[in-house]
Amino acid sequence: MAFVIVGILMLIAEMATPGSFIIVPGTVVLVLGLLWLINPAWTLEWWSIIVAVIVLIPMIFAAIKLYQMLAPPAPPETTVASSLIGRRGVIISEVIPNTITGKVRIENETWSATAPRRIAVGAPVEVVESKGVHVIVAELER
Repeated sequence: MAFVIVGILMLIAEMATPGSFIIVPGTVVLVLGLLWLINPAWTLEWWSIIVAVIVLIPMIFAAIKLYQMLAPPAPPETTVASSLIGRRGVIISEVIPNTITGKVRIENETWSATAPRRIAVGAPVEVVESKGVHVIVAELER
């Protein structure tokens, strides 16, 4: 009976703090407890270990799949310059042709920028090309 109670408490603890860490051992303990309630002599049988493993392995895979469904892997957070083509931003440091001293803010990131002509601070721009770690921008009409 103790195994059943401990198994139920472990499953309740899992519901209170989800993370799939307690669900596997809780399920194994609960199943073994229920089997031993049906016939207490099974506690001392050699095959009760096999039953535990048979319950444990599918529960591990089920818990992993459940966790993957609840928290799918996030895409990388790094932005590469080539993915900025076509996006719009604002000049935060004057862009001078043939240098990469200009800066453009695109969403929450700042990139070195150049352009075929001078672009003043505050001008809206669009990224037309990327080269290495800087972008080439074109000024948009205001």
